[in-house]
Amino acid sequence: MNVHDFIEWMKAYVFFYPLIMSIAWLIGGVFFYWRREKGQSKEPPTLEHHPKVSVLIPAHNEERDLRDAVTSIFENDYDNLEVIVINDASTDGTQDVIEALMKEYPSLRAVRLTQNMGKANALNAALPMTQGEVIVTLDADSMLDRHAVEWAVWHFIHFPRVGAVTGNPRVRNRTTLLAKIQTAEYASVISLIKRTQRLVGKLMTVSGVVAAWRKTALVSVGGWDPRSVTDDIDMTWRLETRFWDIRYEPNMLCWMLVPETLKGIWHQRLRWAQGGVEVIRLHCGVWKDWRERRIWPIYVEYVLGILWSYAFLVYVLLWVLAQLTGVGREIVGNPFWGWNGAVIACVCLLQFIVSILLDMRYDKDLWKVVFWVVWYPVAYWAFNATAAAVSFPKGMFRSMEQPATWVSPD
Repeated sequence: MNVHDFIEWMKAYVFFYPLIMSIAWLIGGVFFYWRREKGQSKEPPTLEHHPKVSVLIPAHNEERDLRDAVTSIFENDYDNLEVIVINDASTDGTQDVIEALMKEYPSLRAVRLTQNMGKANALNAALPMTQGEVIVTLDADSMLDRHAVEWAVWHFIHFPRVGAVTGNPRVRNRTTLLAKIQTAEYASVISLIKRTQRLVGKLMTVSGVVAAWRKTALVSVGGWDPRSVTDDIDMTWRLETRFWDIRYEPNMLCWMLVPETLKGIWHQRLRWAQGGVEVIRLHCGVWKDWRERRIWPIYVEYVLGILWSYAFLVYVLLWVLAQLTGVGREIVGNPFWGWNGAVIACVCLLQFIVSILLDMRYDKDLWKVVFWVVWYPVAYWAFNATAAAVSFPKGMFRSMEQPATWVSPD
């Protein structure tokens, strides 16, 4: 293969990969809706019994938002809850907020850690205190929907192999351009991906902001791994590779805050990408076991995504150099110009429209961010691709002996 052929291959890959994946997500999302959501009552399911549910809220420097999270749980309609807040060595007024909440809600319990050892370690510290058969983990800057627990528990009652249920996080701070883009992203990309992956049978990850876990499943894999930079991705794979089933429940809603600065989003996406790379590195053994075949498509999809990130950045760099120097302009063309760009734009628009129509059932104001989704393929692709490329060597070569500590994105 000569240089010209290689550049043509790279150009084709940069163009066709997101196009094919968008079409796959569209088909998967619509099919999931047709099978699981169409005609479904908006009322929460009727439960034969109400097993004890323990809600864990790890908090590190969350004095501003912790009260909202705790209050949303005590206002939940599920009638058999216990709530435990873990103060992971906060240096702000988080402990004062917790003590005030304990006076307001006498049943609230708390764990106070003196050293920040990461979210996974904080969850592991509280797990032995729990009395529930089901564990719900909620980020301290989020608010749980009043019926979320009922929707999650239904899966655990009816399907003994279900080890976890991932929720449907919705963005509640929509005042900035970056927040509006992320609002569109969660609906048009993340929700569609989860719907499609669930049809395949395996998920890449639960939503770390809100998830429900069967306690016996957590114990069977030894709890959360403190070494992982993304506890949610790591736990998802450890459960699935031990043949626990993981469900996506769109009705399990929570309202979360997203980063509103480029720096905050950059750190968040670096962590996500690094966690994904760590998972495929640590679980490469799935290819040796035929029984793990249902997770192979998820593995391949992630690897192809990393490859696309590098191809995208290299090709954009070659195109810029060709424009500046005049060398190779006839070879290196813009992969998104002309009919290419029109096709990408049409597919993206269709993806946004379909996803917003699907998710407006859960978020009636979602249509208001339609205008802002145009920025997603224009700038966000490059941003996420760069984060993935930068994180790849960190995820591949980081020592897994030290715990992964955490800070809020912004």
